[in-house]
Amino acid sequence: MNNEKETNEYEYLIRTENLSKSFGHLEVLRDVDLAVKKGEVICIIGPSGAGKSTYLRSLIHLEEITSGKIFVQDKLFLHRKHNRTVHRVPADQQKAMLLEMGMVFQRFNLFPHKTVLENLILAPIIIRKKSKADAIASAAKLIERVGLSDKTDVYPNKLSGGQQQRVAIARALAMEPEIMLFDEPTSALDPELVGEVLAVMRDLANQGMTMLCVTHEMGFAKEVADRVVFMADGMILEEGKPKDLFENPKNEKLKNFLKNVL
Repeated sequence: MNNEKETNEYEYLIRTENLSKSFGHLEVLRDVDLAVKKGEVICIIGPSGAGKSTYLRSLIHLEEITSGKIFVQDKLFLHRKHNRTVHRVPADQQKAMLLEMGMVFQRFNLFPHKTVLENLILAPIIIRKKSKADAIASAAKLIERVGLSDKTDVYPNKLSGGQQQRVAIARALAMEPEIMLFDEPTSALDPELVGEVLAVMRDLANQGMTMLCVTHEMGFAKEVADRVVFMADGMILEEGKPKDLFENPKNEKLKNFLKNVL
């Protein structure tokens, strides 16, 4: 866990105000307010259907919000009211702000026809405009960082699920994001493979990476998070330090949730 937080010219790296999302008449997110400081590790927990994954997808614009505001580095990225865009940053600024966020999904989404190294260097070369030599050098360090130096030239179908997810983490890091978003990154893994992915995430947290993690791994949340957020019915119902949230929950839905998962 990070004891010291760096000071920056902005207070919050990511912040949402009254963020809501509906699919027709189904309200998936309801007025979600959340702010993430640089270097902070936040774990979002809650039952299936709580809106946790939709919230992360909204941050990186994979879901169009119905209403609310999204700020990146304290700058208003998007403001919508009743499915109408009130404010959106220009396209070039939008691209730059989205690049501050790296996301790791439940499924690995690796390019099956490319090796581990090729998976890592493609986006930095095309989007970040890195030279191939620089991209390869950076990728090699990241592959080593996730413990897969012996798999550099291997194709994804030759890797275990845990190894593929570690490659997915390295690929997101290759874009040099300010914050990493994790959407239940261990949910698709066999139990014996979960630990190796959590170890990489734990290492990232210890090195000061800002992280917003949707997770069902309560032990990980207790150990690594600076703050835990409980979502249910599309809303944040309680948040606080892990010790307080897990040992002295106040919300009844949180109490029932913890009884079922702990």
